[in-house]
Amino acid sequence: MSTKPLAQHEIWFVPGSHALYGDSALAQVDIDAREIAGALDQAEEIPVRVLAKPVVISSEAIRRVCAEANDAEACVGVVVWMHTFSPAKTWIAGLSALAKPLLHLHTQFRAELPWSEIDMDYMNLHQSAHGDREFGFIATRMGLARKTVVGHWGAEATRLRIGAWARAACGWREAQQLSVARFGDNMRHVAVTEGDKVAAEMQLGVAVNGYGVGDLVAAVSAVSDTEIDALIGEYEAAYELVPSLRADGERRDSLREAARIEGGLRAFLSAGGFGAFTDTFEDLHGLAQLPGIAAQRLMADGFGFAGEGDWKTAALVRILKVMATGLPGGTSFMEDYTYDLSSDEPLVLGAHMLEICPSIAAERPRCEIHPLSIGGREDPVRLVFDAAPGPAIVVAMLDLGDRFRLLVNEIDTVVAPQPLPKLPVARALWKPKPDFETAAEAWLAAGGPHHTVFSAALDAETITDFATIAGLECLLIDADTRIRDFRNELRWNHAYYRLAQGF
Repeated sequence: MSTKPLAQHEIWFVPGSHALYGDSALAQVDIDAREIAGALDQAEEIPVRVLAKPVVISSEAIRRVCAEANDAEACVGVVVWMHTFSPAKTWIAGLSALAKPLLHLHTQFRAELPWSEIDMDYMNLHQSAHGDREFGFIATRMGLARKTVVGHWGAEATRLRIGAWARAACGWREAQQLSVARFGDNMRHVAVTEGDKVAAEMQLGVAVNGYGVGDLVAAVSAVSDTEIDALIGEYEAAYELVPSLRADGERRDSLREAARIEGGLRAFLSAGGFGAFTDTFEDLHGLAQLPGIAAQRLMADGFGFAGEGDWKTAALVRILKVMATGLPGGTSFMEDYTYDLSSDEPLVLGAHMLEICPSIAAERPRCEIHPLSIGGREDPVRLVFDAAPGPAIVVAMLDLGDRFRLLVNEIDTVVAPQPLPKLPVARALWKPKPDFETAAEAWLAAGGPHHTVFSAALDAETITDFATIAGLECLLIDADTRIRDFRNELRWNHAYYRLAQGF
């Protein structure tokens, strides 16, 4: 049984060649390609299965394998490699029909050249330098979105890049079937959390639909005392409960109510096949508390979430959680909340009213109860903790009207220089790259929202791979970002995406 974290998915390894080399050469191509596919299948860096496919040498064979990939439920993408020369025109029909993500692996079976043994038979058989250039031309001529990975298939760096793309392909697969439930509408008068749900379903496959809070209240009311007791047992085992929430505490009933809300949310989402959800503190009719610990624990179990009706971020949380399956670190809904500008290296303090995922926690979370200054409901129960230090990214998706834009900032999460004894929410503190001023200016120039997805599990390459697959604009703010260049990129992108829509 495979130990790969996304073993339910697979990528197909398709080698190309040409009949003119003869049967013995084709047999060797097949042997070599199967060895490469087998090694990639065993590689820890690649989270999905890798299936070797027969060598293709004709238009019909290529068209057939592409059609089979489209129909194969488990296949999330296709990797192609030209062991020898493979005439590009034979790929046109198949590539025109291929609907799955595409990776072009530019490698060579043998890493070293056998200098004293090279003859023309060797040259003809090991000519990926020739064949992959032919393939690269036709892919470019056809305007195909794909990832190109260059390097020997046995190298860790090559496997890591293939693995990043495979995770992005799994994220794309999730987007195609993702359903988001919105309890209530968007927070009133807020612009950036709005968006075109029809366009999102057309481009990403994500279905977003609204449900009355009363529908959720009915599910919450149906939760039994036995289910509540079981959830509280989980709370007691996993978290440090403050005295008021313990068995003899004066706020124990509030903990039971929080558990009831979690049970109802789980039941509603599971029954409807939802992978993500939103709520808003402005529409809580019938709920005693704004869901705090419920949203946090559901995120920890892989659900997407965002507050104030922000369905774009909720969907993105779920997609990134799928992409990060099996990786260390965590992924959470996040919000840029406030700054420390007192030093030469300013810091960003990220948090939300309640709902930060404990997958990013540095220590065992504390289960606490505090008033919520907005919403007009009872004090909500929540998990409080600090995010673990280390490299991470924050990712956002915004709707510009004519397109969706992904925005990525590489960051370093740090330990707070002083305790935060009066801050009753989970939080993350970070230094953005390349520096605070450049990162913030670039984020604002790009129209970046305050809600993001924080991930200590994924890197920027995986996000850009997803953007390529999905056809999304993607802007990266990293150690090399310079404001003048970034503003030029915004202008060029604006022109490109407007022109790409046609007249």
